[in-house]
Amino acid sequence: MLVSQILKDKGDLVFTASPQETVGAAAALLHARKVGAMVVVDGDEAIVGILSERDIVRVIAKEGASALNKPITACMSAEVIFAHPEESIDILLERMTDRRIRHLPVVRDGRLAGIISIGDLVKYKINEAQAEADGLKAYIAAG
Repeated sequence: MLVSQILKDKGDLVFTASPQETVGAAAALLHARKVGAMVVVDGDEAIVGILSERDIVRVIAKEGASALNKPITACMSAEVIFAHPEESIDILLERMTDRRIRHLPVVRDGRLAGIISIGDLVKYKINEAQAEADGLKAYIAAG
């Protein structure tokens, strides 16, 4: 299965934040939206980073509560790893495991087209395995 198929089912909604937003405001947005990461974009909609719950926990652990008043740029990951619509689940699972990341923004023609989480990929792998098992059961029953 390809990323484009997952986005077709899941949708292409991506929550974004500006680099100037505070860490505290971003944490509140992540909580309110029930997501684990947001893509950080500048005024031109260019992707400049990604902010995850892990990033926020790290900066608070390091600097204390005062980190909540800092801009997102103080803790976001500026080196963003991307996914592309034509990539497979297996490739992305490997990339996410190797890099120890849980979210990949999807880029199509240089523009943000969605976001994929490791949970999304695991869900589709489980569905794929279940469909295969059901097919084998049907084959055996018919045999």
